[in-house]
Amino acid sequence: MNADDDARTAPSEHDELLRRLPGLSDAELPFSGHHLRELLMRETARGTRAASRRPGRRLVLSLAAAAAACAVTVSFALGGRGTGDRPGAATPEPAAVRLLDRVALAAATAPAPAVRDGQFMYTKTIGHSTSLTEVRIGQMVAAPTDQSAERWLPVDGSAGTVVRTASGTDRIPPGGPPSLSRPTYRFLETVPTDPAELLELLYKDARAHHGPGSGSTTGPDQQAFVAIGDLLRSVETPPGLSAALYRAAARIPGVVVVPEASDAAGRTGVAVARVHDGERTEWIFDKESLRLLGSREVVLEDNSWGKAGTVVTSVAVVARGVTDRPGQLPGS
Repeated sequence: MNADDDARTAPSEHDELLRRLPGLSDAELPFSGHHLRELLMRETARGTRAASRRPGRRLVLSLAAAAAACAVTVSFALGGRGTGDRPGAATPEPAAVRLLDRVALAAATAPAPAVRDGQFMYTKTIGHSTSLTEVRIGQMVAAPTDQSAERWLPVDGSAGTVVRTASGTDRIPPGGPPSLSRPTYRFLETVPTDPAELLELLYKDARAHHGPGSGSTTGPDQQAFVAIGDLLRSVETPPGLSAALYRAAARIPGVVVVPEASDAAGRTGVAVARVHDGERTEWIFDKESLRLLGSREVVLEDNSWGKAGTVVTSVAVVARGVTDRPGQLPGS
């Protein structure tokens, strides 16, 4: 055995990390040595179009929904009806399916928040996005934009949502019945939690706004992945809702695992990700508890947004709770 053979067979830092994750088997995870490099190369190849895509970047609160009842046993039917952006879209990585299984089980056993009508679900996030500004014809400059915010989402819809940022406070009045795009906590308790049914609800909206003929370059697969991540990050949800969303995400073509990632608060974890259009969208989880820490977007090739490896968006969840009124902090 030569030195190269020793390097390939010696336990790596990634091997040790993944061994510590609850329920994960080394044999099912392709992240030692050359396997990790091959995975990252495949991710980059799937997002080959360099772009200065949007005139500006912003976080969109896509509050898609699910419900409360949660089954602890899980079966993933990855060969079901097609929902991909294109024929032959990459299937989910087995490691990502396995990790999302563990994350769903952890979410299912978390205590449900004690809420009553008239109260608000509080979430505090910190982080940044990136905007592009044209300083002269053909020259674009990328600059960070603060995306830190506090949100008070009504439990029952009797009041509006309140969002407080460094630039001020926005009050979004209640308007019409709750929906997947404007839910209340009570609404989230009513949506079916069967993963296939839930994913079809998400794809119905994604196809309408990001499918063929829509003019969008995002595509239904990526939009479904982003919508799930936005919801899970933006508001504390019933345990069954979280578990169902993770199980639905495990069916989206192209999801992979990134063994090392850091959130906007500097916390490190393991991530589930999807590559689209030269950019990797990551959900970052604590390595021990598998609790969601935050999300980020990383460019995989040099373009107007920055050099390959630049984190163009990063948001960390730093506080959650229940309050009696907007502006109040949990426990006060």
